[in-house]
Amino acid sequence: MTPPENLPADIAALQAGLVAERAKRIEEAARAARIEAELAVAKAKASDDEALIAYQRLQIAKLTRQLYGQRSERSVRLLEQIELAFEELESSARKAHRGSGQGGSDRGRTGGGQGQGLRR
Repeated sequence: MTPPENLPADIAALQAGLVAERAKRIEEAARAARIEAELAVAKAKASDDEALIAYQRLQIAKLTRQLYGQRSERSVRLLEQIELAFEELESSARKAHRGSGQGGSDRGRTGGGQGQGLRR
């Protein structure tokens, strides 16, 4: 602020100085408003980017689960079904061999050893 002894004595000069000061303050206020608007836009964009990143991470997790989770679960179930079917076939084969009098042959024992390779 200008000390009173440095102010012009002429009223027209004082009015001109006052108008210039008001224009400067209006310009500063407009600049501050522009900066605040730019900041709000940047915050909105950052928030939008964060939301998009979160959505993409969710999509990746869903696709990963779909690709690996369900497949591996399906593979485990399929393997268990195959093991069960193999055990049933092995049991049927043993019964058939016993019924025909070949229960003690090597073929029956070899079939049993093959089924054990599938188990975990």
